Amino acid sequence: MKIFSIKSRHFSMAAESLPSSVQFISPLQNLITPHKSDAFTETTPVFKEFPKKSKYMSHDYAINLIQRERNPERALEIFNKVSAQKGFNHNNSTYGVMLDKLARYKKYEYLDTVLHQMKYETCKFHEGIFLNLMKHFSKSSMHERVLEMFHTILPIVRVKPSLKAISTCLNLLVDADQIDLARNFLVGTRKDFHLEPNTCIFNILVKYHSRKGDLESAFQVVKEMEKSEMSCPNLITYSTLIDGLCVNNRLEEAIDLFEEMVSKHNILPDALTYNALINGFTRGGKIDRAKKIMEFMKKNGCNPNVFNYSALLNGLCKDGKLENAKETLDEMKGIGLKPDTVIYTTLINCLCKDGRTGEAIELLKEMRENECKADQVTFNVILGGLCREFRHDEAINMLERLPNDGVFLNKASYRIVLNSLCKESELEKAVELLGLMLFRGFVPHFGTSNELLVCLCRVGKANDAAKLLCGLVEMGFKPEPDTWNVLIDLNLRERKLLYAFEFLDKLLVEDA
Repeated sequence: MKIFSIKSRHFSMAAESLPSSVQFISPLQNLITPHKSDAFTETTPVFKEFPKKSKYMSHDYAINLIQRERNPERALEIFNKVSAQKGFNHNNSTYGVMLDKLARYKKYEYLDTVLHQMKYETCKFHEGIFLNLMKHFSKSSMHERVLEMFHTILPIVRVKPSLKAISTCLNLLVDADQIDLARNFLVGTRKDFHLEPNTCIFNILVKYHSRKGDLESAFQVVKEMEKSEMSCPNLITYSTLIDGLCVNNRLEEAIDLFEEMVSKHNILPDALTYNALINGFTRGGKIDRAKKIMEFMKKNGCNPNVFNYSALLNGLCKDGKLENAKETLDEMKGIGLKPDTVIYTTLINCLCKDGRTGEAIELLKEMRENECKADQVTFNVILGGLCREFRHDEAINMLERLPNDGVFLNKASYRIVLNSLCKESELEKAVELLGLMLFRGFVPHFGTSNELLVCLCRVGKANDAAKLLCGLVEMGFKPEPDTWNVLIDLNLRERKLLYAFEFLDKLLVEDA
């Protein structure tokens, strides 16, 4: 079967030789539709026999078409068609947009075929195409393919990868916590390309050691930076070190380094640097110090952002300082910053745990008014708060209503309420809720299901237990031996539910 094909003035290749599953798309498809015509007569207009000549598609026009096309296979068809035009050769831009489209839609077989074809093109390619592909593969957690794209630069671009390419690949691996791959990559590039690290690469190495908790090695990298002619420590370097010290609870050393950065090296901190300190002191339970850092930040002309307030508010909530947390939220809104879902959820969680679910629901309404969308975590926190206050009817009503309002809950949402109902022996409501769960395709927790079945049997509701068991089994649930024993014992004594016994016998035979 023929596969992906590209015409070129400089190179031609039989499509059969390309090892790919990409279907060949005729360049003439949809341009000319062959059909059988009646015999030509003098009365037949000539212009009906010949289609209008197609307009020549330029590179920019082709790029526009490919970008606008939502179907990646159709985009590949367009890519093929334009290459069939006389005098047209794909260039770096058309290949780049086509590869980006295929990577976004995860059409990796087609992508590999296009990459294979690029090896035989004579146009000049740039490494930016491969940096973009590295990012796509990293997002898809295909880290080996990130490395593969880096090593594809040399054979296709025909020049050694730049420091930017090296730093991009290394940074993606470090951010993905692929420490072994990052180490091997760095050793290999130093050997193969005689790498002289610049500031960007040094900073990635600092981050690499900080992530591992090896701060001594991180500081050693900084010393190498200071000796190097190509680099020197900058704000990113110091912010990374300060964050590493704070994560490891070396808070006083972090403050000392902060002061050294400002006074000795004349490097002014930004909101990210301050955030590392605020987060560090809130994690360490030193909320007052965190608030002082925020005040120092304001006095020195660095306006706090959403992340700074979020860090401080999170610390206040963990410390149980609810009123201070609410004041911080009001202050944030007062200076024109819009709280995000994380900030609202943090405060809602704190209110619910303090038995103030009513106030939490008011905050939920405020979120809706401010067009801040609550997520599953937010609603699960509210559901947990309602259950702790024994407001089960409101929790069940929320579960029933939210999907109709376009809110998609997860199985944890239902399990929170079901667990609470079983714990408080609200068995009728538990059975109704379990029915709703099964109807919506959610399976309850294994332990909760067994507990509910046993409780129903013990209070004389064996019929409900048997019906519930049938629904659970259909969803792949297998009761524990104790549950079977209770069901069978009760039914033997009451001589009920013959159909249930037959069903259970059938299950046992099939399981055997």
